[in-house]
Amino acid sequence: MAGALRGASADALAALTSELESTLRGGADASRIGDDLFMVSSVLRSEAALRRVATDASVDASAKAGLVSEIFGGKVDRGTMDLLASAVGRRWTVSRDLAYALEHLSEVAVVRSAGGDSGRLADELFAFGRAVNDNPGLRDALSDPSRSQADKAALVRSLLDGKALPATVTLAQQSLAGTYRTVAAALSTYQQVAATVHGQRVATVRVAHPLSDADRQRLTDALSRQYDRQIHLNVVVDPDVLGGIKVEVGDDVIDGTVANRLDEARRKLAG
Repeated sequence: MAGALRGASADALAALTSELESTLRGGADASRIGDDLFMVSSVLRSEAALRRVATDASVDASAKAGLVSEIFGGKVDRGTMDLLASAVGRRWTVSRDLAYALEHLSEVAVVRSAGGDSGRLADELFAFGRAVNDNPGLRDALSDPSRSQADKAALVRSLLDGKALPATVTLAQQSLAGTYRTVAAALSTYQQVAATVHGQRVATVRVAHPLSDADRQRLTDALSRQYDRQIHLNVVVDPDVLGGIKVEVGDDVIDGTVANRLDEARRKLAG
């Protein structure tokens, strides 16, 4: 979502991200700010009139800051209010970008709330995303339009409370908001955010059999050298992989599976 912002909106998000990081370094409660920003972004998505006024470049920045203070004052953390005042004072390419940017900032704040458990957070988000993908009953329950979001959130809590980090539970519940195409897509994005916040990239590796710890480390080291940054590895045991390995890092795909080599051989013979 954040990567889709262009022009003035991308510049605004970059500046606000720096402000958020500074606020958190100052000792602000990352979890509280994450919850606050998500709530505000939800209000802005649902209230088009408020969104238009908050992003109208012809309205004085102090007047817009006063408006958001009147609406959200006493309901959000002081650090959140400072970020909101800054956000409405900036230029946005289109009005909806403000809500998207604040939601992204909420994701960053929740990731920061996990502290040194960032690796565990990424693993839990990946595992829950796989559970949603692989379990039709769960996937249908979380996407059922006849069930309220509160009901779906309660289901997520029943599955994760006491088994996952609070940050994982929070992001799993946020994935129900409908901002992303599917719950699984939201969880995948959150994992990318978690990696980016900590200067990493995510690699999904598909193999026929589980990797040994030594093989996993060798692959991680090789990919980290190739991409010149730390790599967080997701390993998927895929029955469709007859042998070899397939690695996906963003849009890059390295397909060394037996099936792919056989396809290449067939194409050469056909040609």
